[in-house]
Parts: sequence; structure tokens; C-alpha cells
Amino acid sequence: MEELIERLAIKVGLEKAVAGKTVGIILGFLRNEGPADQVQALIDTIPGAEAAIESAGSTRGGIGRLMGGGVMALGAKLMGLGLGMAEIQSVARELFKFGRDKIGADQMGAIISGTPGLRQFS
Repeated sequence: MEELIERLAIKVGLEKAVAGKTVGIILGFLRNEGPADQVQALIDTIPGAEAAIESAGSTRGGIGRLMGGGVMALGAKLMGLGLGMAEIQSVARELFKFGRDKIGADQMGAIISGTPGLRQFS
């Protein structure tokens, strides 16, 4: 997790605390909306990912699910952290690169194509 947070801090210019919350929110979104096996494989390769998802309030189901989901809700959560659209796209690209390094291009591609609305960020 620290490796990914550091990468986002350097390449996107996020504060580390914001980068950590951002990763937790995105991984929680992927868990809720994406192909379960591939997403879990990604989460399992990132030490601290489960804790980040929990601390971001992005666990399965819950009140966030009742208030609507999808990529629009994800964008709203990230904008609530102060990220603009360009930063969100940069974060997504870095996370996808990181994911490809961890679980391979095929599995990361399956996550991107299997998650509604995510392809626009790849």
C-alpha cells in the first residue's frame, strides 16, 4: 500500500493521506462493481488494501450502496476529497499500471472491461 501511495503522491501530486483514502475508495468501488475474482486477486497483492477499503467506508453493501453506486458515485466521492477530473484520471492510470505490475495485464484488463464505466479512465 505504501508503494502505491508514494507513487500517487509523486506522480499525481496528492498528499499521502488523500492518496490513501483515494486508493481505499477506488478499491472499494472495484470490489462492489467489478469482477469479484480478479478484483480480489488485486486486493490480495496490496498489503494494507483491506484496511484502506474499510477506513474509506467502502466495504461491501452498506449505506453507500443504498445511496447509489457506479462510476458517478465514485467520481463524487473522489471530488469530495478535493480531486479534480484530471487528477482522478491520473490516479486511475497509475492504479491500473500498478495493478498490471501486480496481477498482470490480462487480469487488470478483465477488471477494467468488467467494471461498468471504468474503461473511460484506462
